[in-house]
Amino acid sequence: MIATALDGFVIDLDGTVFRGDCIIDGAPEAIAALRQAGKRFVFLSNRGNISRTMCQERLSRYGIEASEEEILLSSTVTARYLRDREPDCQVWTLGDAGLREELASFGIAHADRPEDADWLVITLHETLTYRDLNAAFRAVRHGARIIATNEDRTFPGADGDQIDVAGMIGAITASTGAKVEVVVGKPSAYMAEAALSALELPAERCLVIGDSVESDIGLGKRAGMKTALVLSGSTVQSSDGLWPARPDWVWPSIAELIRLVGNKGEGTDE
Repeated sequence: MIATALDGFVIDLDGTVFRGDCIIDGAPEAIAALRQAGKRFVFLSNRGNISRTMCQERLSRYGIEASEEEILLSSTVTARYLRDREPDCQVWTLGDAGLREELASFGIAHADRPEDADWLVITLHETLTYRDLNAAFRAVRHGARIIATNEDRTFPGADGDQIDVAGMIGAITASTGAKVEVVVGKPSAYMAEAALSALELPAERCLVIGDSVESDIGLGKRAGMKTALVLSGSTVQSSDGLWPARPDWVWPSIAELIRLVGNKGEGTDE
């Protein structure tokens, strides 16, 4: 079924292609198998603290070549959201430099001062300081609305789960009393629509592959795509096979694609 019934693949990054600074065994070969089989794919990640250029360079270091059009990050979709709805807005960011780079690539202006911002954009901030938090606090206290690239609590790192965007959001909402108005990342319709638009395929011809039941499998189920959960990241095998969103397939890792696509084999329903 994988080889014959599906033409588009929506692939998560953290926990699916790499974990921390380590590539997951078989991931480059799995992507190569998709290319060789003539399949379309797009990397769809909740990473909002990097730009597509940064992601492209990282994938290349692991032996995976991808065009910018094949990469959709939550920072990318956030930038598109603002460009399409409020192209003249000014933003302040709580996040690493990659977020600002991605916003700038879509023509989104960064405010000179937190107090001048129309929106505060929150993402993962791995170099966070008190000064950064306080500037974001000032932006919201002076009227900036809050948009978050995602609201994941953790992401899989080399040494285990690490705090994610929810921690940054909590610091600002708890101190200001403000609420997040828009969350862009998976499993939202914003991300699903962006992926399907990039693939130019109907949902029923696409498969979402990821390590998160909530964000990856949840997105696929809501959008009408097939889903494959990989156990190489944040999710481990359920003893009773029961998850909030039940995947169509459960694989040890994305390396399963080498057999299923390369040899035109059939997947095994879990």
